[in-house]
Amino acid sequence: MDKAFIAQRTQEKLIATESAIDLALIETTQLLADLLQARADLGAPVAFADDVQVKLTEAVAALSSARTLMGQVHSGLEEAALRLGIRPRMAGFYRKKDFQLFLSGEERNVA
Repeated sequence: MDKAFIAQRTQEKLIATESAIDLALIETTQLLADLLQARADLGAPVAFADDVQVKLTEAVAALSSARTLMGQVHSGLEEAALRLGIRPRMAGFYRKKDFQLFLSGEERNVA
């Protein structure tokens, strides 16, 4: 199998993983915002469901760390591709559409 084909397949999985993490981060932060708004709308005390808010905030931090680490994986794989003699295209390694999240226009405007 051609090494450029293998690299492209790996790149596509990497980009899909990065997009999935981004979407999970968006959804989680929106959930946190909804949780805080729901508590305010219900007139519940600030301490109500505080443990849930703390866990949700920890999840956001973990997703953010995962996104940073995936960026490091991305850089490492770019270097590995160069060592294997796989050169980027003239426009760069990636197409613009590779970085678009799988959200509708309405959802993208909210985020």
